[in-house]
Formats: sequence, C-alpha cells, structure tokens
Amino acid sequence: MLDSGVGGLTVVKEIFKQLPQEKIVYFGDTAHFPYGPRPQSQVRSFVYDIIDFLLTQEIKMIIVACNSAAAAGLEYYKERVNVPLLGVIEPAVRVALQHTRTKKIGVIGTTGTIESGAYQQAFDRLGGSDIQLFSQACPLFVLIVENGLTGSPEARRVAEEYLRPLKDAGIDTLILGCTHYPLMSDVIQDVMGPGVKLISSAEETAREAREVLQGSGLLNLEERNAPRHRFFVSGEAKPFADMAAHLMGRKIDAYQVIFPNQRL
Repeated sequence: MLDSGVGGLTVVKEIFKQLPQEKIVYFGDTAHFPYGPRPQSQVRSFVYDIIDFLLTQEIKMIIVACNSAAAAGLEYYKERVNVPLLGVIEPAVRVALQHTRTKKIGVIGTTGTIESGAYQQAFDRLGGSDIQLFSQACPLFVLIVENGLTGSPEARRVAEEYLRPLKDAGIDTLILGCTHYPLMSDVIQDVMGPGVKLISSAEETAREAREVLQGSGLLNLEERNAPRHRFFVSGEAKPFADMAAHLMGRKIDAYQVIFPNQRL
C-alpha cells in the first residue's frame, strides 16, 4: 500500500478490521509530500519507484491509497505489475451513488485530484452521468492533518472557508477525496451539518480488496499469530512513526528507504 504520507493509514485501519490475517507493507512517500500540488508526471515517477520497491517485498496486491496518485494514472501503474492493483476513487463513487437522494454530490480533494477530473470520469463510468458534482480543492487539509492540528481553531476556520460553496450548493453527500481527510471528519461533519453524509473510501476499498483476493484465490484465511506489518518512508522515520502511532493507537516501527535517484 502506498500514500504520500499518513493519509493511507485510514485504509490500513480498515484493512486491519476486514482482513486481519493479511500482512501489510506500507510506504509513505514523506520526502515528496504533498503530492497534490505536483505535476501528474512527477507524481507518477514517484509512484513508479515505490511500486518497484513494493514488488521486492513479496506482496500479492497493491493499493494506491492516495487520491492524488490514483488520479495521476492508475492505468499506467497497472501496466507495471503482475498483481492486482486497486485505487480509492471508484470505491468512494460507488458508495456515494448508493447514498445520495438529491443527486447533488460534493467531492473535496487536493488540487491535483480536483483538477484531474478523475471523480467526474469515475461517475460517468459507474452510471452517475445524471449526478450534479460539486468539486472543491482543499489543499490545506493535508497540511493540517500531517501537523496534528485537526482539533485547532485554524482547522475549523479553514474548513468553513473551503466548504461554504458546497453548503450553498445543497449537496446531501460529500466524498472525502483524499485519504488524509477522514482524519478531519469531525470538523468537516460539524461544518456541513447532520444532513450531509460523509463518504470515505477506506471501508469500501478494504471490501473490494477482500473480494479481489478471494476471487483470485489469494485470500489468507488461516488462523495464526497476528501478521507482522512493515512500514517504510522516504523521509525521516521517527516523525512518521510518532504520527502513525497516534493515529493507529499502537506502536509503529518505520524504516527509511532512500531511492538511488530520489528527487525532492
């Protein structure tokens, strides 16, 4: 599993619940965080390096647990691997289509994800061409999460500013189009009000991962000792490990990996 930082840990937590016997190898590209403002070609080059590394770790599936990375080219990544590769965009869209009553759906994400049009394309593919989609880039949310400021007054102020156009549009469903954003779900829900359903792709992505593994005969059903998970980062290990431990509620050991041609 890969992400630009700690956001993908929201998917990890759901994998722990739904697939407790599976071992997770996680890579947080903290040296290049955040992905959102970067050109898609650059994001793809980072992801290629990470995928090549993950393929050395005896994995049987890759989850691109980062909306910005998925929006930059999921189909490109699939061409490089011979294992199932999943993103987080289509799972969220499927759930949103099930929940909306007014067919007015909002999506918030990084600048790169929103400008890519990836969510609109996913709605069109999955039968949501009649949906009114309202998109809003919220780049500061990622920085707020990574700096542990989700409960701060600044987080509330920024959320009110970003979300005002979506409230005015009268949406009834809001996709958290970045895996960092569930870590701000309390303040987002408070600003949007109880009438808006928040959609995180983590639960649906884990369910889809289970289905794919089961369909491929790769699902581990053996009862055994808890699997030993591995966490890698491209930046300093300790800040990631400290933040991850706080978010996951358990001690996390992380190890730094520096690629030969690592670019900042």
